[in-house]
Amino acid sequence: MGPKHYFFGSEIPLEDLGNKIRRKVLAYNDNLMMVLVQFEKGAVGKIHSHPHEQITYVLEGEFEFIIGSDRNVVKAGDSMYKEPNIPHGTTCLEKGVLLDVFCPYREDFVN
Repeated sequence: MGPKHYFFGSEIPLEDLGNKIRRKVLAYNDNLMMVLVQFEKGAVGKIHSHPHEQITYVLEGEFEFIIGSDRNVVKAGDSMYKEPNIPHGTTCLEKGVLLDVFCPYREDFVN
């Protein structure tokens, strides 16, 4: 059996992570994953790291990000790269939505 090709948004649950953050795991396979993350104003994505490469695109809102020792405010249309194992986190300054891409996929998000 080959890879799954279609992931219909209406069939994917929006997972409440608590602390004003919700997540929807979109399309993925063993090598790649796309995740939509919704933040309410004031929500904090705690500093963490993981062995995956990650690219984040800001769809809506405004966020203060920390990546390693660098701190920046980003808004809709901006994007960021996070290499494996770099500490990173965010505070939502204005209600927003992020689109995260991981390589390889986040097994912990689907199990």
